[in-house]
Amino acid sequence: TNGSIICPSNINGVVGFKPSVGLVAQDFIVPISFSQDTAGPMTKTVTGAAMMLDAMATGRAKTRYASALDTNSLKGARLGVMRFSQGENADILARFNGALKTMEDAGAILIEIDEFERVRTGSKSFDVLKYEFKATLNEYLASAAPAVQARSLAQTIAFNKAHADIELALFDQSIFEASEALGDLNSPAYKEALAAVQSASREQGIDALLAKYNISALVGPSGPIASRIDPVNGDVWPAWAGSGSLAAIAGYPHITVPMGEVHGLPIGVSIMGAMNEDAQILSYGYAYEQRSQMRVDPKFLKTAEDRPEIKAAMRRK
Repeated sequence: TNGSIICPSNINGVVGFKPSVGLVAQDFIVPISFSQDTAGPMTKTVTGAAMMLDAMATGRAKTRYASALDTNSLKGARLGVMRFSQGENADILARFNGALKTMEDAGAILIEIDEFERVRTGSKSFDVLKYEFKATLNEYLASAAPAVQARSLAQTIAFNKAHADIELALFDQSIFEASEALGDLNSPAYKEALAAVQSASREQGIDALLAKYNISALVGPSGPIASRIDPVNGDVWPAWAGSGSLAAIAGYPHITVPMGEVHGLPIGVSIMGAMNEDAQILSYGYAYEQRSQMRVDPKFLKTAEDRPEIKAAMRRK
């Protein structure tokens, strides 16, 4: 919906591809937002992602994504470098600049975009999710398997309250309750919010950047380095890097490909483009991957000090 493919792929060192919304059917997906929801592959390689998409895609004229992958697709491609969203983490910047050098060596023409004043829509993006969540979850639960007892969002809220010792032990349900309090999809407030956020991310967002700089795709870091899970205080994410929400809200294709690691934690580079340019974005990711080979095998460490450089830095005298 807004990171559920790209974020875990980024921090786990795998390829993740969020297709154009509508390319993969939303059937059987527990819904949040039909204007943003899509399934998408998370795989070891771009080839694997393209093969998965060959099997998953149903929404438009059939494209053979795997056979369209081209190691030379970056040659002559004009790519916009989203410096405005790269963040300030020195480790991420070093890996990102290395990824850009690899793309340039593959023949890409890099166009620096230092500034972009994103159209602000306030709470409208969250409002869209809440309106659509209520409507689509009610539809989903109404047709769920007979064993499902809660048949609506309101009944789900009541169930959670009745089993609060388990269901609400770590999280409250304030978002559920805020969504339930809203009207239906015929509400003028919903229609205005949807139009505003889609225009901001499409015509005034990605489409505007592609046209202004005469580029075919945008590149940036896929996100921050993984944070630690804290069930008591709540997870604390570091300062964000990248503009994945721009593609997510627009419903446009977005791929993350590994670009190395920081003290053993993977980090990825993102490529995103216009609606229905899924084959092109996959191919750009493939060309970068084949030249860079930056995926690192996972290691299951008992402690951070299993990393020699961290152990040396933390050694007590």
